Amino acid sequence: MSLDATLTSLASLPKSDRMPVLFMGHGSPMNAIETNVWTDEWRQLGSELPVPTAVLCISAHWLTRGTAVTSMLHPRTIHDFQGFPRELFSIEYPAPGAPDIADATRSLISTTSVHADHDWGLDHGAWSVLRHMFPDASIPVVQASIDYHQPGSYHVAIGHQLRTLRDHGVLILGSGNLVHNLGMIAWDHIADPGYAYPWAEEANSMFKAQLVSRDIDRLTNVADFNAAQKLAVPTPDHYWPMLYALGATKADEEPQFFTDSAVGGSLTMTSVRWG
Repeated sequence: MSLDATLTSLASLPKSDRMPVLFMGHGSPMNAIETNVWTDEWRQLGSELPVPTAVLCISAHWLTRGTAVTSMLHPRTIHDFQGFPRELFSIEYPAPGAPDIADATRSLISTTSVHADHDWGLDHGAWSVLRHMFPDASIPVVQASIDYHQPGSYHVAIGHQLRTLRDHGVLILGSGNLVHNLGMIAWDHIADPGYAYPWAEEANSMFKAQLVSRDIDRLTNVADFNAAQKLAVPTPDHYWPMLYALGATKADEEPQFFTDSAVGGSLTMTSVRWG
């Protein structure tokens, strides 16, 4: 499908005003079935947003070599975790797919070829958040994968190319965590609200300040992170989704932070809204 044909198709869809962009700190899969301060805010956010024509989610849990977009009509619910209660594995999030949005996504990305995927579905980085935001699962959802072998600038560039989708009612949502070091979780403080190691607080504050100043160079150059940031991002899988969201924003859109608290010392639930 040509870009013109794709955008003509999108323009014919019912649409809202330009959609915001979100980065969601999704935390534990248990947030899918729990009621807490974070899930309460997710539900409130979903009720306040303009109704999207579709959601394009970039989740920390779909890492690939190359870039892919789910293109099926009925994406399956993926339970991509172990050791959690049976109740969590019984959850289904039967949101429809959106092959037209997938085609538009593929057409808009010019820096690499994008594979139309018919096997993946919706992983918990997507549905654990969306089932609170849009509990009736009526809004179509497409996932784009993260090419784990590419640098930060690659992910920002793809987000930038997808910005047009916002004008067609598509909610672009990155799902991960700014600070995500599971190897250093303070299990003895797991029930202490907001408990964070000093390095986690420092890193989270630095990331937020760099988002406010729109310091894209510092945010993308993981190799140049300071010691606290390197502890916060021992591997970039949960950090990359934020860069897709950032890339999809406009320079005059200021970040608004919410669910901005820590859990277990080494993980932050900080979420960001632009627009």
